[in-house]
Amino acid sequence: MDSISLIGITLALAAILVGQVLEGGHVGSLIQPTAFLIVIGGTLGAVMLQSSAAVFRTGMQMAKWVFVPPMQEHSILIEQVVNWSQVARKEGLLSLESQIPAIDDPFIQKGLQLLVDGVEPERLREVLEVEIDTWEGQLKQGAKIWEAAGGYAPTIGILGAVMGLIHVMENLSDPSKLGSGIAVAFVATIYGVGSANLIFLPVAKKLLGVVGTLVSMREMVLDGLVGIANGDNPRIIESRLKGYGG
Repeated sequence: MDSISLIGITLALAAILVGQVLEGGHVGSLIQPTAFLIVIGGTLGAVMLQSSAAVFRTGMQMAKWVFVPPMQEHSILIEQVVNWSQVARKEGLLSLESQIPAIDDPFIQKGLQLLVDGVEPERLREVLEVEIDTWEGQLKQGAKIWEAAGGYAPTIGILGAVMGLIHVMENLSDPSKLGSGIAVAFVATIYGVGSANLIFLPVAKKLLGVVGTLVSMREMVLDGLVGIANGDNPRIIESRLKGYGG
């Protein structure tokens, strides 16, 4: 669990609600189902319109990474690569074939299989770099649907406010309803601006950061596999991989 994400969203929402109370308002006045439907439903529809089904599905599935990012044990991964280099150095590249079934990551499986098949180091790098670039592009597209939502939500919030004001104007003959009607209308703006700046945009940035970390780990593995293919000393490989950080 990424506790800082949970603390952040809790703090942001609490600040809004406490501020409302300190100003003498009521939390209940911020709860308007109609405004919520307009803003969230409109934003969702706009994002779906601009995205393909695959990209939209990927973005929704990635949302859990904000609180539970994929496990990436940097030190353990380095240890594995170094172990493969030691095995290959002692017993040859073909001995790595027995390691493949124990690997869950398809990318690493593919890299090891290419090593076993005797692919030249430069060709190995070329093939795996294409794999990394394609994978990174897919994940970034998924993350950017949240960024798009952050762009649409404020405008749709204003649209909701205008719709509410139209309703108020239709009831000018009853002054007792004007104050509450205008207040309700502007709640849509709060929903739009608030959801964009407290949820959608931060989620997009967080996901792009996670993607960057995942890509860095794959690049590290690629570097290690190329080092094995070149017959580099395991200590040299380990030293180089530690430079990727964790």
